[in-house]
Amino acid sequence: MDDEVFEDYDRELELALYREYRDVVSQFQYVIETERRFYLANEVNVVRRDTEHDFYFEISMTDVWVWDIYRADRFVKAVRVLTFKDVNVEELSRRDFHLPEELSLDT
Repeated sequence: MDDEVFEDYDRELELALYREYRDVVSQFQYVIETERRFYLANEVNVVRRDTEHDFYFEISMTDVWVWDIYRADRFVKAVRVLTFKDVNVEELSRRDFHLPEELSLDT
């Protein structure tokens, strides 16, 4: 198989993942972004943990959808993440859930 076949396959996986995201985002209240992953969740708790010389964040999420192209099942009951990096948590509003018609991928 050549590189083009692999690139086409990856593009198709990414498009399918985006379509799944678009279909499920209305079921969630929060968007959580870490340095490694992107999550949708209905409950999220971020706690700063201090150590002797540094600190880290402990993120606990329940009722979660994980943006990961290679996961067979992206719906997870609970996720716990420990990170020294930035964490972004956004609460979604209902208006965020509607994709404009001109951006729709459906034909």
